[in-house]
Amino acid sequence: MDKVRSPVFARRASRRALLAQASRVGAASLLSPVALPAAAREARSRPPAELRGRTIDLVVSEAPVNLTGRTRPATLINGSLPAPTLRWTEGETVRIRVTNRLSEPTSIHWHGLILPFEMDGVPGISFPGIAPGETFTYRFRIQQAGTYWYHSHSAFQEQTGMYGAIVIDPPSGPSGLREHVVVLSDWTDLSPAGVYKRLKTDSGLYNFIRPTTPQLIAEAARDGVAAALTRREMWNRMRMSPTDLSDLSSAVLTYLCNGLPPEANWTGTFAPGERVRLRFVNAAANTFYDVRVPDLPLTVVQTDGVDVEPVTVDEFRFGPGETYDVIVEPRRDAYTIFAQAMDRTGFARGTLAAAPGLAAPVPAVDPPRWLTMADMVGAAGMSGMSGMSGMSGMSGMSGMGTASGEHAHEMPPPAEATPVRARHAASEYGPSTDNRVDVPRVALDDPGPGLRDNGRRVLTLADLHSRTPLPDERDPGREIELHLTGNMERYAWSFDGLEFGRSTPVHFRHGERLRVVLHNDTMMTHPMHLHGMWSDVETPAGEAAFRRHTVPVQPGQRVAFRVTADALGRWAWHCHLLFHMDAGMFREVVVS
Repeated sequence: MDKVRSPVFARRASRRALLAQASRVGAASLLSPVALPAAAREARSRPPAELRGRTIDLVVSEAPVNLTGRTRPATLINGSLPAPTLRWTEGETVRIRVTNRLSEPTSIHWHGLILPFEMDGVPGISFPGIAPGETFTYRFRIQQAGTYWYHSHSAFQEQTGMYGAIVIDPPSGPSGLREHVVVLSDWTDLSPAGVYKRLKTDSGLYNFIRPTTPQLIAEAARDGVAAALTRREMWNRMRMSPTDLSDLSSAVLTYLCNGLPPEANWTGTFAPGERVRLRFVNAAANTFYDVRVPDLPLTVVQTDGVDVEPVTVDEFRFGPGETYDVIVEPRRDAYTIFAQAMDRTGFARGTLAAAPGLAAPVPAVDPPRWLTMADMVGAAGMSGMSGMSGMSGMSGMSGMGTASGEHAHEMPPPAEATPVRARHAASEYGPSTDNRVDVPRVALDDPGPGLRDNGRRVLTLADLHSRTPLPDERDPGREIELHLTGNMERYAWSFDGLEFGRSTPVHFRHGERLRVVLHNDTMMTHPMHLHGMWSDVETPAGEAAFRRHTVPVQPGQRVAFRVTADALGRWAWHCHLLFHMDAGMFREVVVS
């Protein structure tokens, strides 16, 4: 195992030292040309190319890139990372010719766009895929406005660079504000297939914030020896770790802003006194980002392409597949766009500046926070956790430490409406499931692990309300309940304990209005993406509040949303963490 890990450690150690130094001394050290590839230096202020028009040609090919000082193969569209931003107008009918110059099949999925299922771009579900040397033409009418994105749905091509933003203007035209598209993603110099194989062997391989003996001593001094030992024994008996926030860390990932690492400092400019619209796209394969622009309030005006009532915050979290549009009003010459990974092992970074070359201080990464027992067991009690069935309460479990032994206290999740007891399918009682939450949390006003008491105003799902009435006001005629399940030791992910290969399709009746309930029985947050149809998220009181195409579900949480099954055909439904999807958290939905 050391032969596999040591090159990663050696390469990442210097990188972590550089980023730590940057956090202390600000932007000057990051702007040093020392480890900066020439292409990255030239691209600091260059946005991704923008393509317009009703007919667009895209060519998929492999090309070498150097993002870390090491040249590695990438999967690119038109030779660009990210791929070109596509700009259309609502009401247009577009034709996109995609030519595959790879040695393997490829595909493009138009994430969040409402279109015929044959154009959705999921091999084996909506079409066969695009074979090497072939050209496939996508044709569909643009039925919405907003910020969306596109990416490969084949193999691990999304991880190796095959993604780009989509901006759709309303028929009335652009807003008139200066705009910047900010695509956040993650990159690995290693083979994604190799990384995935290692996770199947050791799911905690890249987790370097695990509980340590110094932490145990510090906890004993703070809480007493008995409480510290009880807490540690509980996690050990569950064969779980309270630090499993992310499968991958900066040990294997480089965090990118518009295709550039933090050292390269992508920069978007503005004129003094103007308002700026930032269109954030999380195109990462495996990373939740917590985004803020220090000293600059963010007014959220759109999420997943749908306008919401404006709400001003300091920070928001979003997972792979989600998009957020925010309005900012810069008053200084430069601000840092700071997006730290949820596990706090690194960050993506850019700059909003009055002129190219300016920079602002880069904040230190927040200390990592442990998951609490409330995250693990929901509102009350738990069952099926490695022989610990029936345990409940778990008082005193919310104070946890950081990797260094410094203690970072986090409040438990907020108070919430009356919990609803879960119904577990018989298939959940098997080797693919290591945890079942009997009474999930139902609150939407929880910002999530690591954000609950950080001193900043953090966006929650409870803050979101669509600006216009949802088009279908019918009450649901029936309800489907599914559980997000997994087994960390096996690195298996599933719905109701069944990986995709062992599952059968979920059936929607054409034209019906139904309620979908997702229970997260795992210790990780999952961004769940239903293709082809909107998900109208309900409040705990059962009112449809806002519309999404990707719904994040926190550990131990229950989220309900309404769906109008208005799209005939076969559709994909999956977690948008790429390795979770590949490991089995994927279902087919048939609308007939």
